[in-house]
Amino acid sequence: MKAITVRDVPKQVARELRRRARARGASLSRTVVGLLEEATGGAPRARGPVRHHDLDALAGSWSREEAAEFDAELRRLRAVDPEMWK
Repeated sequence: MKAITVRDVPKQVARELRRRARARGASLSRTVVGLLEEATGGAPRARGPVRHHDLDALAGSWSREEAAEFDAELRRLRAVDPEMWK
């Protein structure tokens, strides 16, 4: 592996990196490497599942009614049609 030194990291960026490292339960170095891999499309090292955040804005955005409607539609789609299984 190549070692890289990064200088003049803004305080708020360093603070956020430390926060993310704590949240991941990982070292600061591992967190920074992971973020660089995500940003550059580099292959993540095999160390667990890859987390994607492209749908984060949707999480928790449905009302109870919308969620109930979605669940009802899923139940309908999952029902087995006995006529098709003869």
